[in-house]
Amino acid sequence: MQIIIRSCLINFLTKFREILLDMKFSLLWKILGSIALGIGMGFVMPVWGARVFLTFNSIFSQFLGFLIPLIIIGFVAPAISEVGTKAGKMLLLTVVLAYASTVGGGLFSYFVSDAAFPHLISSRDSAELTASLHDEMNLSPYFTVKIPAMMDVMTALVFSFLIGICMAYLKTPALQKVFGEFRDVVSMTIGRMIIPLLPIYIFGIFLEMTMKGEVADVLSAFAKIIGIIFAMHIVLLLAQYCIAAVFVRKNPIKMLGTMLPAYFTALGTQSSAATIPVTLRQCVKMGVREDIAGFTVPLCATIHMAGSCMKITACALALMIMEGMPYSTPMFVGFICMLAITMVAAPGVPGGCIMAALGVLSGMLGFSEANQALMIALYIAMDSFGTACNVTGDGAISQIVNYFFADRIETPADEKDAALLTE
Repeated sequence: MQIIIRSCLINFLTKFREILLDMKFSLLWKILGSIALGIGMGFVMPVWGARVFLTFNSIFSQFLGFLIPLIIIGFVAPAISEVGTKAGKMLLLTVVLAYASTVGGGLFSYFVSDAAFPHLISSRDSAELTASLHDEMNLSPYFTVKIPAMMDVMTALVFSFLIGICMAYLKTPALQKVFGEFRDVVSMTIGRMIIPLLPIYIFGIFLEMTMKGEVADVLSAFAKIIGIIFAMHIVLLLAQYCIAAVFVRKNPIKMLGTMLPAYFTALGTQSSAATIPVTLRQCVKMGVREDIAGFTVPLCATIHMAGSCMKITACALALMIMEGMPYSTPMFVGFICMLAITMVAAPGVPGGCIMAALGVLSGMLGFSEANQALMIALYIAMDSFGTACNVTGDGAISQIVNYFFADRIETPADEKDAALLTE
């Protein structure tokens, strides 16, 4: 009997290993696996082995800090230029609504988190014990490599705004092409280098926290944060459609129900761009004119980030409370307004918004490298829900734009003929 059981177990493990090797894991599962493995290995990893991963993390974080200003320039400047070269009141209204929704989502997240998190999350007051344990175990990199950034974050932001606005008004196709190609270079660097190495980076972070005895507090805070953010993004969607219902005089629950296919598609794809066909179809079913939906949905896929802004704001505030970092409402208002611009046209890779937001987190909130790593892990753990919130909210914006412009745009001849036939 034991031989049979052992044979069955070996066959099962062999098949399971083959399945694992054949699967193309999403970034979410890789991050979750890295967290679990880092925690597990933290109890058995010798100090010399942990220092190998800490050395990698030290070099990786230096490279990431070098790349952050380039990410800002590569994505913000071309995005401002491309939006600015378009004209029309419909564009202006869509941009204003998307930006207001993104900022509104961030402010809503801040005030709810500010009221709830201090009662749920305690700051880590064992800094002296942690420091002594750290020194006793000699948990430090073997060596590090300094890679200073070419400019600081605020300089990159101001430069991006200046160049983007100038390219939009001066109509400089050659310069726009240069920055467009530079965006492709930065995007490829993120997709081919940063994202594949993130699981190792996250593994090292949680390995170190486990060996320092901090992981229990962090995981407890993670669970509370994720639960509250999930509840907030449902409330945010209801608020968006209630506001749209004021204009279009429709039942907000029915409108939101019509957009559910887009919501669940975004949960699976984790990409606003990949969900555009479904979002477009559901907006038309909801009563939005097809030509208006064809304009607003692709545009909102790159500029409407209410769910992402809500997540980043809540996670940032939670980590600041955990670390005992000082914060204020004016600080977060400025942070949210800047974040809503920085995330515009974020790279089309999983976790692109948080990569674009790292510069604002470090420049305006003073996040350290370890805090940025925790932000990445927290954000990617909820990436699909934020994307689904962004995509579903696009339908509310499309409804409002349709209310203002449906009667001002001439109906194509074939649609007029179809209308006559139906009468």
